[in-house]
Amino acid sequence: MEHNINKHISGRFNEELENVRNHVLSMGGLVEQQLNLALDAVSHCDENKARKVSENDYQVNAMEVSIDEECTRIIAKRQPAASDLRLVVAIAKTIADLERIGDEAERIAKVALDSFTKDQQDLLVNVENMGRLVSQMLHDVLDAFARMDAQRAFEVHKEDAKVDREYEALTRQIMTYMMEDPRSIPKIMDLIWSVRSLERIGDRCQNIAEYVIYFVNGKDIRHISQEDIEKSL
Repeated sequence: MEHNINKHISGRFNEELENVRNHVLSMGGLVEQQLNLALDAVSHCDENKARKVSENDYQVNAMEVSIDEECTRIIAKRQPAASDLRLVVAIAKTIADLERIGDEAERIAKVALDSFTKDQQDLLVNVENMGRLVSQMLHDVLDAFARMDAQRAFEVHKEDAKVDREYEALTRQIMTYMMEDPRSIPKIMDLIWSVRSLERIGDRCQNIAEYVIYFVNGKDIRHISQEDIEKSL
């Protein structure tokens, strides 16, 4: 189900809502770019790309502050109600999660600053595979947000279970490697933290999916089962 927000009596108010939503999508595009750059950095052990992710993080932070101020102005000036208020709340929550995804991307990129043996490179391939799954999840949830499509958001919401399974399998693999080669532990710990960051990004994407569903249906689905969520759509 897609939701049309272009329905307001006040053309100016409608324009303000559309502008702030577009700013969220711009921020989402930047965060998606940051994550993909971080994954490329890890995949190719590219220090330059890793440093670029770190250098660009301030832009993500600045966009969050700017959009948050826009939301505050809209609430103070327009005193929105019903679906308009839900949209502003969904936006405020979404940008907070996007900012945190940006932080996780920066942590992932730092792994590229380490040097890895050939055996450890095999672990990096698996990290990259998990990363691509998470990256697709982020892309899809931003698409759901752009169209305010609750059904699409629900499909993304379900994807987090796959990310969690990948996380558990990869963590076990890395732990086994460390037990077999204890000298590798300091370096491999950074790899574990990057895998943890990917799992957290999946959780953030799931959160954003919940905000889309909240806006469209007016229902908070954070603590209900997948089956009950599907029935409510």
